[in-house]
Amino acid sequence: MRGLILRTSGAYDSFATVCVMHVGLLASDGCFSSGLTALIDVLSTAQAQRPAVDPSIPPIRIDVTGIGRKVTTGGGLTVPVTMHLRELPAVDVVVVPALGTMTAEDTLSALAARGSRAIIRALGNLDPGVTTVAAACTGVFPLAEAGLLDRRRATTSWWLGAAFRTRYPSVVLDLDSMVVADAGVVTAGAAFAHIDLALALVRRVSPGLAEHVARLLVIDERASQSAYLVMDHLNHNDGLVLAFEQQARVRLGEALDVQELATAIGTSRRTLERRTQAALGMSPLALVQRLRAERAVHLLRTTEQSVEQIAPQVGYANASTLRSLLRRAQPGPPLRPLHPARDPRASVSATSSAPRPANGTGTAPH
Repeated sequence: MRGLILRTSGAYDSFATVCVMHVGLLASDGCFSSGLTALIDVLSTAQAQRPAVDPSIPPIRIDVTGIGRKVTTGGGLTVPVTMHLRELPAVDVVVVPALGTMTAEDTLSALAARGSRAIIRALGNLDPGVTTVAAACTGVFPLAEAGLLDRRRATTSWWLGAAFRTRYPSVVLDLDSMVVADAGVVTAGAAFAHIDLALALVRRVSPGLAEHVARLLVIDERASQSAYLVMDHLNHNDGLVLAFEQQARVRLGEALDVQELATAIGTSRRTLERRTQAALGMSPLALVQRLRAERAVHLLRTTEQSVEQIAPQVGYANASTLRSLLRRAQPGPPLRPLHPARDPRASVSATSSAPRPANGTGTAPH
């Protein structure tokens, strides 16, 4: 009997409680060891705690499936395969762990391997309207290769953004988010986001159980991976966007006007917006904000300067605006207390003045 049947309900998908929540972990040789084991550990913990915390939801059953009798991870861990690949359509949730590759080139090459092709074919036979399909990090690539992400929002490891966009232009890539759910498909960010992914799958059937598991395993909430998304790692070959980025980096401490910068590099604002969206998945203004946040985080990590002192160096007259930007970009505890210093000798002008305009509309980016 099928365990949980997926239904679309607003921004989240809900499940109808039936007999069992059957999760199939679709792993291949060389996969990321902790990716596979993190999924097993979080889901197993949820099952162990379920009777006491939320007995109203069905039991959680976990099977590892693959093309052989066992899976050997990239770290040499051998895990027995407990379900044949042909049984995959019978499960409720299919999760693809990271492939274990460490570069974009190796990730794309891994998709051509025999095991990967079998996994991609199996994924192509699934209907996300019936079976929830999930993946994290490089494991998102087989989902896209199977066509399951076409015209859907998804995320993957932040450093794979350029390669992913080039290969799968029909996917709406959101590298800021740690977990993205769209119409029966759930994707997560970089390698240790397997933990976030597993917790998100539990949360979809029982928010209370997910919260309990997060406390029990000391899993901090990490809604975003944007703090790790350093622009230097978003490789692309668009000379126009590179020229804009170079101009913006040189003038981060100024009140930047996107139209003015576009003119300076010999293009129109409309063309610049189209090209930055295609190359990086963001607007020119969002790119400037990302560069400012990156510079501010670097200064917070490498100097003793306060946010008030750093703000004008990255284009903000109002330090509170920079604090707001950093809070949105930075998951977890702050790098350093971001509240204003309480030294009575400190100037309050930086926090009381209006934000410095950073675009052509007279408003600072936010």
